[in-house]
Amino acid sequence: MQSSNPVFRKAEGFNGRSTTYPASGMSYPAYGSQTAYDDPYRTAAPGPVTTRPAGPMTIDSVVQKTGLTLLFVVLAAAATWALTPDPRIESASSLYFLAMIGAFGGFALSLVNSFKRVISPALVLAYAVLEGLFVGAFSKVLEASFGEGIVIGAVLGTMAAVAGTLAAYKFFNIRVSPTFRKWVFAAMCGFVALALLDFVLGLFGASFGFNGFGAMGLLSSVVGLGLGVLMLILDFDYVERGIAAGLPEQESWRAAFGLTVTIIWIYIELLRILAILRGD
Repeated sequence: MQSSNPVFRKAEGFNGRSTTYPASGMSYPAYGSQTAYDDPYRTAAPGPVTTRPAGPMTIDSVVQKTGLTLLFVVLAAAATWALTPDPRIESASSLYFLAMIGAFGGFALSLVNSFKRVISPALVLAYAVLEGLFVGAFSKVLEASFGEGIVIGAVLGTMAAVAGTLAAYKFFNIRVSPTFRKWVFAAMCGFVALALLDFVLGLFGASFGFNGFGAMGLLSSVVGLGLGVLMLILDFDYVERGIAAGLPEQESWRAAFGLTVTIIWIYIELLRILAILRGD
């Protein structure tokens, strides 16, 4: 079944289909398909000798690439936090400017990475740096506006959400259906569209509060957090399918990118929820 998630759609192995990679000329079978390896006494037909890529994608390679990508996010966020003025003392205009650059630059690179057929590690890390710029500036503004402790709370909450979702996915043996994928993807697109619409209307003084810090903002963040958890389940499923399909190790970067997008999404929604609750 083809994935409806644009992050993983370009890697056909994530969708459970056989994929041939021109760099090696080798074809990786779909998950659950019959291969010569299923029968140890069956001999494959002779053919030309090819050079195998540098190993298949594994859980270890996905964890390593995801860890490196998140490290770039954290380093960029920490640098932004440390090198910018305290908004409680000076104007926060520079922080808002950096947050806008990081948000829109990261959004543009996320589209490039999502629809790029051959994943680029450099672009994934560039996305991580821009998102770190946004996360650091946005977090510093909210910490100054709503009181200390909300950033630490959001970080711990994100770690708990990721660990809890992974535990539920494995222990309860959650299986993702095509209908579930379509509904989650449609809900995500609708959520992003409403956020962008509210942002544009806000430029003309007509915001309906979707991105704000009132009751509507709290509702949107709770819904966004739920969507983030559902997207995380999809990410785990896509990674599992890609590993089972025998994708090359480079595709670990695509998996790392998808997981990083979702983890940052969850962090931002948790940070907004804590800020709104603190403000009340």
